[in-house]
Amino acid sequence: MNSNSKQIFLLGPTATGKTELIKNIYKFFPIEIISVDSAQIYRGLDIGTAKLNKRELLETPHHLIDIRSPEEVYSVGDFIKDVDLIIKESKKKRKIPFFVVEL
Repeated sequence: MNSNSKQIFLLGPTATGKTELIKNIYKFFPIEIISVDSAQIYRGLDIGTAKLNKRELLETPHHLIDIRSPEEVYSVGDFIKDVDLIIKESKKKRKIPFFVVEL
């Protein structure tokens, strides 16, 4: 990950209000939301992951949600490559990468 750019991290357990906070922040600040949830990357794993529904994802787009099928391997190396690309694209758009981490 590019350490020369500004980045924001929001950490917290499920059901603590992170989603509502992110929705409000997204309205007022130039952020690119990046999910850092190892289960949310998989399509179909919606129960137990607190994954946003399709409408919510349209309103507040998140990167790295539903990008693989459960049968596919997704490694830490894959994650780092994807995040590096998202950070580069965010910088081009003059947006701040905003990482959301479930604890």
